[in-house]
Amino acid sequence: MVIYLDNNATTRVDPDVLDAMLPYLSDLYGNPSSMHSFGGQVGAAIQDARVRVAELLGAEDTEIIFTSCGSEGNNTAIHAALAAQPEKRHIVTTAVEHPAILNVCKHLEKKGYTVTYLSVDRRGQLDLMEVEAAMTGGTALVTTMYANNETGVIFPIEQIGAIAKECGATFHVDAVQAVGKLPIDLKNSTIDLLTLSGHKLHAPKGVGALYVRRGFRFRPFLLGGHQERGRRAGTHNVPGIIALGKAAAVAREHLAAVERERQLRDQLETQLLELIPDCEVNGGGTPRLPNTTNIGFKYIEGEAILFMLNQHSICASSGSACTSGSLDPSHVLTAMGLPYTILHGSIRFSLSRFTTAEDIQQVVNVMPGIVEKLRAISPFNNDEADWLQGRDLVHSA
Repeated sequence: MVIYLDNNATTRVDPDVLDAMLPYLSDLYGNPSSMHSFGGQVGAAIQDARVRVAELLGAEDTEIIFTSCGSEGNNTAIHAALAAQPEKRHIVTTAVEHPAILNVCKHLEKKGYTVTYLSVDRRGQLDLMEVEAAMTGGTALVTTMYANNETGVIFPIEQIGAIAKECGATFHVDAVQAVGKLPIDLKNSTIDLLTLSGHKLHAPKGVGALYVRRGFRFRPFLLGGHQERGRRAGTHNVPGIIALGKAAAVAREHLAAVERERQLRDQLETQLLELIPDCEVNGGGTPRLPNTTNIGFKYIEGEAILFMLNQHSICASSGSACTSGSLDPSHVLTAMGLPYTILHGSIRFSLSRFTTAEDIQQVVNVMPGIVEKLRAISPFNNDEADWLQGRDLVHSA
């Protein structure tokens, strides 16, 4: 049996969500844009899904645009914000964003925009004074994640938004990891634009949503037909949208129960830190998502840990699923200034409402032996190794 602790990469489709979407893959196949009633009933179901997503976010249904994924939502939000204030050419973001933000910003730098990448401290947290200092009269956009996908660290979103508002900048939040795990009330928020993705809250892959505050001067990113009130062209992914609506409703019901995930996460952290020497929680000591822990095991490679966990049918991660093909150390942990000994031996465990106490206990049972075996064959076993210091110098440069 697979023990799945990689829920920040993707989640299992909830059985109730699957049941809700299946009719739209078979009998209810009408085009929601059609004038006839066969298609009209599908259009009504999409509207119901829109209402459910809005309720999860504390928003109005007219403020929700359905997208294909978080990356599309982020691209759309950034381009809409810049189009709303074309005379401004400055963007503020953070050094620990998802590639769906960082790579867009790097692309925009080539187009003449100036981008400020805010640093984080050893805990992975932002300094609000640095946020204030980064703002200028030419700042068009502040774009930050709600919570980090690798460490679970939660940013002070409303304080950041207040700073953005004082300078007349649009505030976009990548909330892909936060929606369904934290209560969100956009009616009483400084957020202008917010991105979410269905497969991070037990809906299938290939569907997401973008919140656009009412009154915001929105320019569409995808041009074509009239779908989404002219704000996002393309035939609706009906089964995905229905699934996202159901997932949003289920997530809203389970928000009060996320404390159980926190307890299991804390149990995992406490026991591993007690049983295994020379390890630490990355991002500890600051608010984090209740389901996420990132633990650094000194003197060994994370990829080797994952390989041995896989032999026990345990799924975890050493970073973002969108950068898993890279041999470079995590840009998030690098930005936090972690030493090489921790940087390369860090593992993320991310839980869900389907995680059991038995799952956690099995990880606790096998991890000490895995770490002991890998350290026994490790080429370095202390922080003073000469070659390791050389790697640290290269890394810090």
